[in-house]
Amino acid sequence: MTDLHALIQDVPNFPRKGIMFKDITPLLANPSGLALAVEMMVNPFRGRHIDIVIGAESRGFIFGTAVAQALSCGFVPVRKPGKLPREKVSLTYDLEYGQDTLEIHKGSFAPGARCLLVDDLLATGGTMRACCDLVESLGGQVAGVSFLIELEFLSGRARLNPYEIYSVLKYAQ
Repeated sequence: MTDLHALIQDVPNFPRKGIMFKDITPLLANPSGLALAVEMMVNPFRGRHIDIVIGAESRGFIFGTAVAQALSCGFVPVRKPGKLPREKVSLTYDLEYGQDTLEIHKGSFAPGARCLLVDDLLATGGTMRACCDLVESLGGQVAGVSFLIELEFLSGRARLNPYEIYSVLKYAQ
């Protein structure tokens, strides 16, 4: 079996001093590692009647489309401003230092749709919390949230209560 931890490379001081970046590109380049990662992100949600997968820009697109295919459902992107051409809903949320905005197309899924939200990384939880809020603003139900990596020391899971959260790889520090 492929050791997924071995396929994640630490890059010190990126994107700024003091940050230990978890580089997923070696995992993405490894066919068996990528397949295993997607399968592990999907398995807790099989048989849960997921209607649509929602992926956060940008690496959530990579895993979100693969998860959607594995669950035989569609995929909807959540994007940064200015990227979606049709009528959309926007949400501005707080970051550690500043604010950011995310958008989703109106009518991306039917009201009451059971949505699985996917991203590569759970850090502070702000981006995924905004995604959950966007989905709910359109009448969707957050059936769960799936991540490849969780940085437990940043306590992002706490911002995502009461949703079911699954992380394939966890880092204590």
